[in-house]
Formats: sequence, C-alpha cells, structure tokens
Amino acid sequence: MRAVVQRVSRAEVRANGRILGKIARGFVVLLGVAGGDSEADAAHLVDRIAGMRVFADDAGKMNRSLGQAGGAILVVSQFTLLADTNSGRRPSFTGAAAPDEARRLYEHFLSLARMRGVKVENGEFGATMEVEIINDGPVTIILDSREK
Repeated sequence: MRAVVQRVSRAEVRANGRILGKIARGFVVLLGVAGGDSEADAAHLVDRIAGMRVFADDAGKMNRSLGQAGGAILVVSQFTLLADTNSGRRPSFTGAAAPDEARRLYEHFLSLARMRGVKVENGEFGATMEVEIINDGPVTIILDSREK
C-alpha cells in the first residue's frame, strides 16, 4: 500500500461538480492499494500517518502529530501510485489490486483512521475527481507499507 501524504492548510475533493470532502489544516492522503496488500498494511500506514510529527510546535519545529495539531485527513484513492514505468512510455498498472479488493482495503483504511478520533473526509473510490490542495510548507512524504 502506498501513500503520498501532503500537509495542507486546506484541501477539497470534487466529482461531477459536487464536493465530496473538504478539510482545513491536516493531511491529504493519496492512497494506492497494491495486489497482495492486507488489513495489516492499512493499519501500518494509518499508524504511521497518525503519528507523523510534521506540524510545528511552539518553537516552530516540526514536532506535533496530526491529533496534537487538531488536524483532519482527506483520503483520496489513487491506483496510479502503483504505476510501473520501467518499460516503454505507457505506465503499467498491473501491480494495483483488483478493484473490489482495493475498495475493501481503502474503506478499511478509512475505518481505521476514523477510529483514531481524527476527522476523516474522503473522495469517491473509482471516480474521476478533482483535488484542490494548498500544500503547507510544502511538506510531502511518501510511505509504502512494504518498507517497514
């Protein structure tokens, strides 16, 4: 499971002109589910993201977690994070999980994140979406559950 985590001052995801999710301060998590991923991969990433200390403390150092900063999470499914670009000019997505399994693990990820007591908003799995991000910093971190 791969995640691109961006610290944001605000973000919004839309599909067909309607707002699906919107947050102020927090993280936008672009989430890709790979073939062979499991609930353990989702739990690992949720734990890493919730505990990541990249929000400023009173001294201005990146030392506070999402919960300590009072932030929220906007999670958007993005199978293209599993692109294989090693051959030719057209990416291959064969490493991505099958849609039904990817949806199940995406929803499991959302459930685990909500159990952390943080506000969680999300996009629509499988939809073509527009994501508006005001990256704060910018701070962008890439996580892969297989790189423990």
